[in-house]
Amino acid sequence: MATTPEILSVEERDGTVVTYERELTGSPFPPPGRELTSRETGALLTVLRGLATVPGTEAMRRLTVQGDDRPLWQGHTRFPDALAAVVERATRRHGDLLAAHVPDLSARVAETVRALRALPGTAVTVVHGDLVAPNIHVDDAGHPVAVLDFGFFTTAGDPAFEAAVTAAIYDMYGPYAGEHVATLTHLFATELHHPPETLALYQTAYALTTYDLFSSDGGDGHFAWCAALLKTHS
Repeated sequence: MATTPEILSVEERDGTVVTYERELTGSPFPPPGRELTSRETGALLTVLRGLATVPGTEAMRRLTVQGDDRPLWQGHTRFPDALAAVVERATRRHGDLLAAHVPDLSARVAETVRALRALPGTAVTVVHGDLVAPNIHVDDAGHPVAVLDFGFFTTAGDPAFEAAVTAAIYDMYGPYAGEHVATLTHLFATELHHPPETLALYQTAYALTTYDLFSSDGGDGHFAWCAALLKTHS
C-alpha cells in the first residue's frame, strides 16, 4: 500500500499553525491522454483496493466534510443515511442557484435521498474523497507510492463511494474527461464488483454535496462540472 501523510510535529508561529510532515516520494502521472494507460488504471485499482482494507474508525466518523456544519456521521449509524442528510443540507445552501442549471432539481434531490437510504449496509472503510491525478504519486514503474491531500471529503464510508468519486474526478477538466468517467466507472464496477447503479448514485450525491464549495455564484469550473454531471445522470 502507498504511504500517506504523517504529521511529525506541530508548532505555532506568529499565530499560524505549522506542521512538519514526512516527505512523500514519487510524482503524479502527467495529464491523461485520450486512452488511459494500463499504468494509470492499475495504480488507481491498487489505491482503491488498498484504501478499502483500512477499517473506518470513530475518529474518521467525527470528521466534517467540506462545506458542511457538522460531522458527517452525527446522528447516523449508516453511511448512506449520513450521506443522504448531507445531500439535503447541501442543496439547501444554494439550491436556487443549482436549480437554474439542473432541470427538476427538487425531484432529483428527493430521488437521490430516497435511493441512498434504500442502499444496503456495507463495510465501512477509510474514504479519501479526492483522488484526482495529482494526489496519487507513483514511482518510475508506475506503482503508487504515496496518496496525499486528505481532507476534502475524507470520512469513513462505503468503498463504492470512493470508487465512484474517483471515476468521476480523476480527470475533471481534460478534453476527454467524459470518456474517462465512463471508462473508469465501468472498470471499477467490473474489477471491484460495485453495482454500476450504485456508482452512478454516489456520483450524483457527490455533485449535489460539493457544487458550491468554491463559490456561491456558480462562476467556477467545479460548479459547471457538477451541473454537467447531474444533467448527464438525469
